[in-house]
Amino acid sequence: MNILIIFFLIILGVILLLIEFTVLPGITIAGIGGTLLLGYSIYLAFVKYGTLAGFLTLGFVVLITPILLVKLFKGKTGKKLMLDTVVGGKANLINEQLVKPGDTGVCISRLAPMGKVKINGETVEAKSTGAFLDPGTPIRVLEVVKSQIIVEPIK
Repeated sequence: MNILIIFFLIILGVILLLIEFTVLPGITIAGIGGTLLLGYSIYLAFVKYGTLAGFLTLGFVVLITPILLVKLFKGKTGKKLMLDTVVGGKANLINEQLVKPGDTGVCISRLAPMGKVKINGETVEAKSTGAFLDPGTPIRVLEVVKSQIIVEPIK
């Protein structure tokens, strides 16, 4: 009868851990309870059946629990639980043929220190060198770095 109780505790502990990883992520009662049940089943095996049975139960729990978790997440059910969407877009792409260092334009909005500017007919977001620029201020492009345009006022 005690062997059935130990197996029941192991199965219940594994089920609680699976619930922890799938339904209730984070450290919740299911995870703590599953760990305690697995630990108690190992303790019972040591106390009731001796060292050999205790180490066999420990080995069983240490091997079976990770295998079941890996099988869950690698299987169809696990794939339904995980996000697999890949974001491929890029924000604020600058056409480097249209906007080059040395080009001139005008501020559309206030640059404090970032805002909208119009350069070569393109409306883009730019960053000033530090000075706040009012709308209508003529500007010159100093540098185009990836998705950022750095401008200075024309005096």
